[in-house]
Amino acid sequence: MAQAMLKPSLQGEIKADVEIKAPATNFFHVFAMRPQDLSKTSPENFQGCRVEEGELGRVGTLLTWNYVLDGKPKVANERIEAVEPKKNLIKFRVLEGDLMKKYKSFICTIQVTPKQVGPGSVVKWRLEYERIDENVAPPESLLQVCVKMSKEIDEMLLSKA
Repeated sequence: MAQAMLKPSLQGEIKADVEIKAPATNFFHVFAMRPQDLSKTSPENFQGCRVEEGELGRVGTLLTWNYVLDGKPKVANERIEAVEPKKNLIKFRVLEGDLMKKYKSFICTIQVTPKQVGPGSVVKWRLEYERIDENVAPPESLLQVCVKMSKEIDEMLLSKA
């Protein structure tokens, strides 16, 4: 009798919550309308973001991100999949670039919610992916860059307040 062999799932999701002092709408606005500012806010992590097609803050817009991961320059071509200003939510799907060498699919969702008590907000990062094989590790280092960048964006927003 043949037995089915269980394979480890190649699909995964990792999350991080980052508390910030800035208002949720201001943080959301950086990713929805001013992603090019990230290269000034977090230059060791992001070198630039440009619109290839479409309009910032709109579903379907194509963006090219230049970033650094594990000390190496990387590129990601992404499409905005969802923008929900009332929920301070934006979702990006990676279409081409360095991440696609390791992942069949890769989606990054950012949602910022006001804290229940007191000032400030919580940035919720969710990275959903499907690895090309079981030898590819989950994108933990990218998630750590997202956490670090969140704190740097918070500092920038507070300095402008």
